[in-house]
Amino acid sequence: MTPAARTQAAIDLLDAIVIAAREGGAAADTLISRYFSQRRYAGSKDRRAVRELVYAAIRRLGERPADGRVAMLALAATDPALAATFDGSTHGPAPIGDEVPAVEGLHPRWLSERLAAAGIDDAEQAALIDRAPLDVRLHPDHADLDLPGAEPISGLPLARRLPAGSDVAAHAGALEVQDAGSQAVTLAAAVAPGMTVLDLCAGAGGKSLAMAAQMANEGRIIASDVDRARLSRLAPRAEKAAATIIETRLLDPNREVEALADVQADVVLIDAPCSGTGTWRRNPEARWRLTPARLDRLIETQRHVLAIGAGAVKPDGALVYIVCSLLDGEGPAQVDAFLAAHPGWQAEPLTLPFGRPHHAGTRLTPAHDGTDGFFVARLRAPC
Repeated sequence: MTPAARTQAAIDLLDAIVIAAREGGAAADTLISRYFSQRRYAGSKDRRAVRELVYAAIRRLGERPADGRVAMLALAATDPALAATFDGSTHGPAPIGDEVPAVEGLHPRWLSERLAAAGIDDAEQAALIDRAPLDVRLHPDHADLDLPGAEPISGLPLARRLPAGSDVAAHAGALEVQDAGSQAVTLAAAVAPGMTVLDLCAGAGGKSLAMAAQMANEGRIIASDVDRARLSRLAPRAEKAAATIIETRLLDPNREVEALADVQADVVLIDAPCSGTGTWRRNPEARWRLTPARLDRLIETQRHVLAIGAGAVKPDGALVYIVCSLLDGEGPAQVDAFLAAHPGWQAEPLTLPFGRPHHAGTRLTPAHDGTDGFFVARLRAPC
């Protein structure tokens, strides 16, 4: 591909990503993979160059642009070499005319204001769209696995940080790709061998797998979710990890209490559906998807799953609430509302490898901790 063709490819992809963000379509990574699966002529250097252009534009623009061309024009405004690729060639974009590029910014204004209200300053907000590292968690029986360029992560004996672009596919069964922050907040569950644990919003099961390792594969983990597709990915992962204590349970929306009536758990872990503001380093186009109305719906879902989780905790058991969000409405405010509605429950202090105290829990941020952003709280049920 010529440089001009790469620019046009980035514009085409950004067009698709903008539409998907507006209409709730596929994620950027998925759209990029689909695009190149249909264009086998694009070599690895072409794919890498186009991908870098796409993500550079996404990170540069806080507000969702009108289309891919104005997004790329925003990059070209400060990059003469990129501007020169708008040359009108056969596979390139039309020459730049009297056009207005998309406006640069970190995040949509309404989100920047809410982050600031939560104590996330300008430097912290900028770090939310840095490139994320590649972190993995080794399975205990592969703790000595030699990974080229791997660096240990303090406080997490089984965690390693790998160079960007490392290929870990060959080590399936020996490790799991999992951000160090995700590994750290899972420790708030403080699980031990022999416990009964409910992972209420398990998804594909990353935290269930981590807890199974912490429990030395002794006890019982019930991994449940309402999303059949995501939950179906856990069983093969558990088999590769030899995590035999994990059982999956698909829940019907609004009938979760009935499906979990037989569960009285030592620990209920809720990795709640959330805005994902703490994971923008990996999915920066998610800033373009979030709206105040969608955030309100997520907050209502969080209240719903907290109420379900509370009913599954045995007396003197613990409920661990996690969101990969830095918005206080999804973290501290939810915990405060829960404690007000559940007399006798108490928030417990946490000691984790990362993070700082934040209201009734602990908050991790990319700028301070070098991890994805999280809020986590551990709540103790009355005896």
